[in-house]
Amino acid sequence: MWSTKEGSTGRLAQLCFGYFFFYVITGVTVKYFQGKPQDGFPGMNGMEFLLYSTAGGTLLCLFVAVAFGWYRMESSRYYQWAGVRWPQEISYIIPSGICTAVVIPTTTLMYSLLPSVMVAMVIMRGSVIVISRLVDALQIRQGILKKKVYWEEDVAVLFAIAAVCVNVIGGARGGFEFLRSTAALAVLGSYVLAYLIRIYLMNYYKNTRGKGVKQDNKGFFALEQIVSSIFLLTACLFLFFAPPSLGGDMAEVIQLREAVTSPKEPWPGAILAGMAFGAVAFFSVFIFMFKGRTATFAGLVNRLTSLIAGTTATLISHFTLGDRFPALKDWVALGLILVAVAFLTKGERKRARELISAAAEEQGNAQRAPIARAS
Repeated sequence: MWSTKEGSTGRLAQLCFGYFFFYVITGVTVKYFQGKPQDGFPGMNGMEFLLYSTAGGTLLCLFVAVAFGWYRMESSRYYQWAGVRWPQEISYIIPSGICTAVVIPTTTLMYSLLPSVMVAMVIMRGSVIVISRLVDALQIRQGILKKKVYWEEDVAVLFAIAAVCVNVIGGARGGFEFLRSTAALAVLGSYVLAYLIRIYLMNYYKNTRGKGVKQDNKGFFALEQIVSSIFLLTACLFLFFAPPSLGGDMAEVIQLREAVTSPKEPWPGAILAGMAFGAVAFFSVFIFMFKGRTATFAGLVNRLTSLIAGTTATLISHFTLGDRFPALKDWVALGLILVAVAFLTKGERKRARELISAAAEEQGNAQRAPIARAS
């Protein structure tokens, strides 16, 4: 049941299940740890939970990358620098890792700024679906991507955009209007720009593997996470010791310092909750870099899975934590997402047949080659 081939629909389904499971945990814990103390919740502010959860996720990713030796990335070409042998891909894995360091905190901040996990996921995930399609268009134009994007995938993108518009333009219950929040727009802008660069670089790696050259997704992930961790640690140290002239007296920076010097009692639990977000990172990257698929398809699968997880997390938060029940427009957005999933499923069936045909043709060429040499 769990034995699947690389690049198969079954392997993709397994990755989606893991992504869904850990994202539900992530969505619920964000609301739990930031719930009001008078209601029996820890009452952490956004910066406290951001620090602890980021630490937990980062530690998990680093542990796996080092303990299992994933950082020893396989490459067809290496550089020698400072006595260390580096894969040639490190030149663009470093900026990808820096972008990852931006994506991690902005994701948690969006959950804190918006009224529900469901709304946050629709806005963030829908934005990434759009930029995934842009990346495909750019790489097709550059000659990097040889595959075509099926019309079903383009239709799915349109429905995803419609889902985003429902939440962005429609505002939200409780007087919150997304477009009027400078903080939310700044965080979302940083998130989208970082993801745009990151998705381009991941797909550049995937689409430039020569024939017979291994696509080492684990190695890419490990090195990316190491770079991201170094960048995040540097940023935290800078903020911790920043003087007032460099923003050290900002309320958020003060909260960050207090989270380190005077941690609230449930901080170990917040670190543990952050490990669920760290687990999400594994499935997220492996879906984005899934073999034989376009960025449009992989981005849609990745984001739509998390959107459904967001709905589930919002419902669980409502019935267990007393969080708000999804508004009508939230359900409309989800309906549009499910329509996108339907078109995406049709596209995957086509892609599966295409991959089978390509494999059969390659096998046939391999069998004919010895005969041709002999004659």
